[in-house]
Amino acid sequence: MYTDFLKNLKEELKKDLPGEKAQIKMAPGIRNYFKPNEKTRKAGVLILLYPKNQDLYISFIQRTEYNGPHSGQISFPGGKLEKGDKNIIETALRESHEEVGINPKMVNIIGQLTPLHIPISNFVVYPVIGIYKDTPTFKADPNEVEKIIEIKLQDLINPNNCTSKEFKYGDLSFVAPIYNPNKLTIWGATAMILSEFLEIIKKNNFKFQE
Repeated sequence: MYTDFLKNLKEELKKDLPGEKAQIKMAPGIRNYFKPNEKTRKAGVLILLYPKNQDLYISFIQRTEYNGPHSGQISFPGGKLEKGDKNIIETALRESHEEVGINPKMVNIIGQLTPLHIPISNFVVYPVIGIYKDTPTFKADPNEVEKIIEIKLQDLINPNNCTSKEFKYGDLSFVAPIYNPNKLTIWGATAMILSEFLEIIKKNNFKFQE
């Protein structure tokens, strides 16, 4: 199932990527653009594709509430590069295992997207794309994950699920582009990463349903 689609996607990820031009389409208007520096850290996130109910899905997490810039937001599973990690792929797999309970040995890595600098936390995020060999059984880490969110790839591609929303932080008010499948709010860095990924898929008119 989906063999041709996934094969084409893997080949497409080897070519020149849409990069910043695709990312910037979903950037908040208040986004700062200072460059990475000596204090910038690396992080890996996993875009996990998997079959479920005759469709392809992508898993996201809603982070728990905490005193930090990404509190409560929807994001891809992942986290910062640790000293014991061999590379950023291992980081993404390790963190995803910790946060959502997937088995790293069941993930086939098919490529990576353009790294994205997140000014507010001063991380450069490296998106890794993987295919799960079956429908995963998720188990959320309650310390980091409020809930696991599963979204059909087709719903993310649907242009009706891309809009904008007003956000308020203290006295600051701004409008940012969002993806809102199933009335969710996906914005910021996650939306920027997702924008590049979906552009790769849409520009080739990939077909993944039987």
